[in-house]
Amino acid sequence: MDSLAPVETETLIVGAGVAGLSCARALHEAGRPVVLLEKSRGVGGRCATRRVDGQPVDHGPAFIHGSDPAFLDSLDRLGADALIEGWPSRVRGEGRPCLPRAFQPGERCVALRPGLSAFPKSLAAGLEIRLNSRVNELRPTDGGWEASDDSGATHRASELVLTLPVQQTLPFLEGLRGLSRDLDGIVALLATMSSLPCLTVLAGYEIDGADLDWEMLYPERSGLLHLVSHDSSKRDAPARTVLVYQGLPGWSRKNLDAQPQRWTADILDEARTLLGDWAAGPLWTQSHRWRYARAGTGSELTRPLLVALPGGARLGIAGEVCGPGGGVQAAWSSGVRLAARLLGREER
Repeated sequence: MDSLAPVETETLIVGAGVAGLSCARALHEAGRPVVLLEKSRGVGGRCATRRVDGQPVDHGPAFIHGSDPAFLDSLDRLGADALIEGWPSRVRGEGRPCLPRAFQPGERCVALRPGLSAFPKSLAAGLEIRLNSRVNELRPTDGGWEASDDSGATHRASELVLTLPVQQTLPFLEGLRGLSRDLDGIVALLATMSSLPCLTVLAGYEIDGADLDWEMLYPERSGLLHLVSHDSSKRDAPARTVLVYQGLPGWSRKNLDAQPQRWTADILDEARTLLGDWAAGPLWTQSHRWRYARAGTGSELTRPLLVALPGGARLGIAGEVCGPGGGVQAAWSSGVRLAARLLGREER
């Protein structure tokens, strides 16, 4: 994994979030050689879980929802013991959920007892993934691609797939302008899309410090908080009551580059107003800055993108923005559909 020798494969995927993993899984199962490059030390992207004092805490999406039978089947492979069906069933507040579609008829909502990162980890099993590999340059070659990462390693493939947030994809594509009219059109299209940030605070309290009768709170009059997830309600015999506070997009954007101590204090002050004095005095806090937490309103396509360049190299783009409805299902579906196109199969 740490070797600087060139890596040769048929398909190179940049980004081991759910879209990259679902694409790689489908290609792998079809017998296609594939390598994923991931800048982080783990897989899953925004489908993220931390362990604090041994207790899982989801600090990206709090649950997964969907209606696509194939997507739901991929969740079911985790096993019934891992799934918490119908979570959240106790919802308080009249604020707007991140994805209102999650609570529409026909949508299945599922939380995971071991944490939401268990889902991308299940997709990653058996795949060749190079972690801590931040790509810094992409170069089209005669009929293929070369990618260099921060370690100095070179990766070569005939097909390249980008599954990064739009704002991280565009700098790579800007350097490829002029190679084809179709690619220039894709760059122009993606430049119109946006992502929403989210400042997030995880907070742990004494297990008997609060009597909460809800699993998810959507404040209707807060100027800071989009939601509060009662994360410990998803855990068996939790040692701590754990709440995850997620900031509103506008407030998060305004404070995105401020010191975490500052916006953590602001969020805890707001928690005091919403929940009571106890909420402002947690035993511990951790913060996370999501610059690209989810696709912006109206920033979604009906399918993933695939373009062939002169010389035969192919470039695919997948991710949450490449599937209707947003969320984890959209990311998963975009990866699977792109794999089908790369394999020359009919789309579902």
